[in-house]
Amino acid sequence: MKPITEYQDYRKYMQDFYEERKRSSLFSWREFSKLAGFSSPNYIQLVCEGKSRLSNNGVEKVADAMGLAGADRDYFFAMERFGDAKSDAKKIQAFNEMQKIAKENRLRVVDAEAFKYFESWVNPVMRELAPIMPGAKPLELARNCYPVVSATEVRQSLDFMVHANFLKKIGEDTYQQTEKIVTGSSEAIPLALRSMNRQMSKFATDAIDDIPPEKRHTAGVTLGLTDATYKWLVQKLEMLRQQVVAVAAKEKDYDKVYRLNLQLFPLTKGKEA
Repeated sequence: MKPITEYQDYRKYMQDFYEERKRSSLFSWREFSKLAGFSSPNYIQLVCEGKSRLSNNGVEKVADAMGLAGADRDYFFAMERFGDAKSDAKKIQAFNEMQKIAKENRLRVVDAEAFKYFESWVNPVMRELAPIMPGAKPLELARNCYPVVSATEVRQSLDFMVHANFLKKIGEDTYQQTEKIVTGSSEAIPLALRSMNRQMSKFATDAIDDIPPEKRHTAGVTLGLTDATYKWLVQKLEMLRQQVVAVAAKEKDYDKVYRLNLQLFPLTKGKEA
């Protein structure tokens, strides 16, 4: 099996454990459940299929059945909390705990760097701003941002992005972007993106009062749509976003950093409610 820190879904980890044991023996769901001390012969199968969840005591039993100890055991517990958390705040807390456990034991968490990048608006802004201000100190970079940010936050962002290879330091306080694309496919990335979108949506609201109309563009329209038209419009918006990214990628002498939000959300419940 892959190292446990390459998982973020505890159900997937349990499923892979079962599949590996089954390949080398007559291991069954019944045997797995019995090994963990559950009376129901298919309980663990239901958990892996997302039809049930583990209790606090159940997590301990499953960890024992899989022979997990030390950092792997702690990581499994945190991974279960991440998977079953009811709010984004609790999910972020659990994922940060997963990263902490891995770091303390010199292990790697898949997409941890991408998660950290998207978790704060400072990172994408500095990735665009620092290369066009060669030699600028963190305080100068911070003063060039419309949202309030401290020099310490800027320095931490720059250090992180150099370490993660999102930026390359080519001189004293001088940076250039690397070719590395900031992306990820794990369960944690949508969580970080939601955090990013919340921050950027607030900045868009603040910009209405803080930035002169001639330096920003704010527009909207209220529409009546069917589900089919909604899906069509989402596709068009995604095409536009990709076109904007392609055009921006060709910009060589830009002097400002902008944020484009594309938002389409319901104002009424609809017939299915």
